[in-house]
Amino acid sequence: MKPIILVLGPTASGKSDLAVGLAQRLPGGGECVCADSMQVYRGMNIGTSKPTPVQRAAVPHHLLDLLDPREDGFSVDVWLGLAERVIADIRDRGRYPIVVGGTNLYVQALLEGLFDGPEPDPDLRRQLAAAEPDVLRRRLETVDPEAAVRIHPNDRRRTIRAIEVYELTGSRITDLQQQWLGGPSRLDVRIIGLVYEAGAINRRINSRARTMIRDGLVHEVQGLLDAGGLGRQASEALGYRQVLDYLDGRCSLSGALEQIRVRTRRYAKQQRSWLRRFRVHPQSAWIEAGVLSAAEVGEKALEAALAPQKTASENDKAKRVS
Repeated sequence: MKPIILVLGPTASGKSDLAVGLAQRLPGGGECVCADSMQVYRGMNIGTSKPTPVQRAAVPHHLLDLLDPREDGFSVDVWLGLAERVIADIRDRGRYPIVVGGTNLYVQALLEGLFDGPEPDPDLRRQLAAAEPDVLRRRLETVDPEAAVRIHPNDRRRTIRAIEVYELTGSRITDLQQQWLGGPSRLDVRIIGLVYEAGAINRRINSRARTMIRDGLVHEVQGLLDAGGLGRQASEALGYRQVLDYLDGRCSLSGALEQIRVRTRRYAKQQRSWLRRFRVHPQSAWIEAGVLSAAEVGEKALEAALAPQKTASENDKAKRVS
């Protein structure tokens, strides 16, 4: 059975390009499985850095364009169920499933499953949904400061869920999720992580933000509004929230661009903190991509993807050492 190749790294690190290159070079070929909570929306292409038509023509991509951007309610458990079925299908055809990590919560669920949280409370959710974003943010920072670091300020759905879990159980969602860290991590994967110094990834983020505006992000958002608008989840996506503010007259285009840069750099910092938890996995290889050429990164990634699988005893030893 082919292992799952899991490509990780902060935003703007070149994961999509690397995944396509691996899919083309691995024996028997591979197919990409996107693990991104915003790339599931149709029409949200530029701002989510969705794989390009050229990339999608070269290699099959899965779990893109699943929903109308007006729809809410897509969650990690929905993604995980879809991903497991897609991965099994790719393996049945003798190919490598290459999961491209954009939303690290999805990656965590794939590796170690979902924590057993309380069922949603409709009344409490309505109450929280009516609160102003700043009020919700302050509440989250009070009850679960670690979750506030992980959860993007614009991610209203996850903010509400974290507060809901605390209100219903008296326990922080951060603590409940610790059962992931102590549980068995699946070994049928090869994790390939891309590492950058903060300055290097920030320069890439700044460049990509300019490119998004140049390539028509404002036109894309206006088109989505003309077609019926964006739901609450989609409208909070990085890039889209800032362009919506520009179109509503709340800031200039240059101001929107600067906010995209600032908030994306902040998000990348949060991602780098989250990614550290995956470094202890025994089937992982971390590549200093910021100091290597794309070709060198590709060679190291291919070597890691084809590395032999460690045994369960080796996995236990790695956890004891860590």
